[in-house]
Amino acid sequence: MPQLDPDLLWLKPGQVAERAGVAVSALHYYESLGLIRSRRTAGNRREYRRGPLRTIAFIRTAQRLGVSLSRIREALEQLPEEGLPTKRDWARISRQWYDELTERIEELTALRDRFSNCIGCGCLSLTACPYSNPDDVLGREGVGARRFP
Repeated sequence: MPQLDPDLLWLKPGQVAERAGVAVSALHYYESLGLIRSRRTAGNRREYRRGPLRTIAFIRTAQRLGVSLSRIREALEQLPEEGLPTKRDWARISRQWYDELTERIEELTALRDRFSNCIGCGCLSLTACPYSNPDDVLGREGVGARRFP
């Protein structure tokens, strides 16, 4: 079986960005957060293996679901350092997020179902509005502005 040239296994940032559908700056940002890794060439340019393409797809999907980058990093830290994650690895992560995502879905469904009432009411009440200040949480912190310093 013919061997692949090892240099063909490495991609330039522009290639990864194009394939992943993100900006090169996003790759650099993800790397600064420890979500993906690159190597440096003799000319100090970044190169990536193909593996980060799957990782970036996971990151983007998780972000669309509202998962924070810190939670995504925690999940990625549970994956094997070398080799491809297994179906079991991904299932373990999805179980960890299941309750959190279910709660978010329920909150969004309730908001969707009651949103027209909120717009129509026009009260803008910071003490009674179940959306801007549920259970008057901000009122317990005392008087004055809490959200906008």
